[in-house]
Amino acid sequence: MSPTDSLKDVQAKMKEYIDCGVKLGWIINPEAKQVEIYRQGKKPELLDNPSELLGEDVLPKLVIDLERIWD
Repeated sequence: MSPTDSLKDVQAKMKEYIDCGVKLGWIINPEAKQVEIYRQGKKPELLDNPSELLGEDVLPKLVIDLERIWD
C-alpha cells in the first residue's frame, strides 16, 4: 500500500483479483505494520507486525523480510 491508497479500495481490488483466479495475495500496510493475506476459497487472514512473509505453495522459495519495510 502506498500512503495515498485507501485500505477499503485496496481490499476491494484484492477481492477482485482473488475472484479472477489469483491464488495468493498480500496487502502490506507499513503504517499499521499489518499484512492481510488473501487465498483462494478462504477468508482473509490479518497478521500484526509479522517479521516475514512466505510464498506458501504458490511460490515455495519466496521469503520476504518485512523488518526492512517496518523500519
